[in-house]
Amino acid sequence: MVDARTDSHVPALGGGGDAAAVDSRVRIGDLVLRNPVMPASGTFAEGLAPVVPFERLGALVTKTVTPELRGGNPTPRVCEVGQGMLNSIGIPSKGLDYFVAHTVPFYRQFSTPLVASISAPSADAFAAGVEKLAVPGVAVIEANISCPNIEEDGKAFAMDPRPTAQVVARMRRATTLPLWVKLSPNTGDIASVARAAADAGADALVVGNTILAMSIDIETFRPRLGNVMGGLSGPGLKPILVRMTYQCARAVSIPIIGCGGIATAADAIEYMLAGASAVQVGTATFVRPTAMLSVIDGLAAFCARKGIARVADLTGALHDTDMKVEAHDHDHDHMSEAVS
Repeated sequence: MVDARTDSHVPALGGGGDAAAVDSRVRIGDLVLRNPVMPASGTFAEGLAPVVPFERLGALVTKTVTPELRGGNPTPRVCEVGQGMLNSIGIPSKGLDYFVAHTVPFYRQFSTPLVASISAPSADAFAAGVEKLAVPGVAVIEANISCPNIEEDGKAFAMDPRPTAQVVARMRRATTLPLWVKLSPNTGDIASVARAAADAGADALVVGNTILAMSIDIETFRPRLGNVMGGLSGPGLKPILVRMTYQCARAVSIPIIGCGGIATAADAIEYMLAGASAVQVGTATFVRPTAMLSVIDGLAAFCARKGIARVADLTGALHDTDMKVEAHDHDHDHMSEAVS
């Protein structure tokens, strides 16, 4: 499991300490962030600058850009469900040339590291894309490999270790920038996919994207999304992604960024205890644009109350044993046998 702390000597605070005395910095590879909180791709844009002080965030993650101009999916693209939101946006994009010429320069005015999210239909397109992103102002590349791979009959790269390894290795050869790889929770074995990405050269993993889901309007007998199915995000996703974060943190030695259903500091703390070094806030930002600020403040307040000197010391601090995990896996095997 990754040690996200900046050094090995951890001073303790007294219980009920001052939140201002807590060190909120975290390390993701060679990059030190002022705190572990950042937006999830697709839920944050330049227009939030008057509302959210960008300099307070740990990093700024852009909406996913594609190599070429892309129109997105048919409407309606978004609908609310009981424990979250379904979206089938389809990654509309003005293309990489526009992104490099207009979007990146906007973010250069801020000292907060910029994470450029990219998606592409093939390993070669991903490689060409990350090469184009090697411009001043881009600190990190986040590769959304949950997209369909045209070389695998439309199956997403992140569904299987082999195409994951191939596309990550191709990108690794194409850039020296830190490479974060965003995984899909739709795979049946996320730990194996995580290992494949890490072994191929990923610097960190984002766990993870939305889960494929569907909602139907019972009055019209029609799907509620124009593309029929979409990605589920929001509170209902959190227990699943916390579990996957835990599995990935046990499987690899590179940092994990937890993502899925985070709206409060308590949510972020769960992810960090499970092994995440940082977190991304997505759907909650639609509801409350300042949600990330509350998470940042809440993390420091929690650490002060617990007498924890550094937020980074929460990473992987879950009280658990291998025996317990093996027992859970054993029980799961028996349940699988009973269902099959």
